[in-house]
Amino acid sequence: MHSHALPKSDLITRPWEYEAVYRRGKRVRGKHCSLICLSTDRERNRLGISIHGVKKAVKRNRIKRIIREFYRLNRAALPAATDMVFTVREGFSPNSPEEVKQAIFTLLKKIGSPSPSR
Repeated sequence: MHSHALPKSDLITRPWEYEAVYRRGKRVRGKHCSLICLSTDRERNRLGISIHGVKKAVKRNRIKRIIREFYRLNRAALPAATDMVFTVREGFSPNSPEEVKQAIFTLLKKIGSPSPSR
């Protein structure tokens, strides 16, 4: 696997892992999305994505792909040893990957993370 890949070990996959982040993590809210961060004792960051209220599977999957790509390209600049869950609610309707990135940058600034390079 080359260095630009996103290994499965960088993703939160189990329901109980999501629950732990929801219960104990720090949450910041945006217009139609939220970010929940929980510091861990792992060496790596991990990403979880939760999408609610977006009815079309094509739209849900596109949002997930864009968030994963953002994470893959910027994970070195994100807070270290942290589980992060991006939640998307009804009404989140990005017209471009740049809009999703801007929403994520805004949430990261609110949580006190340094801005990843663009």
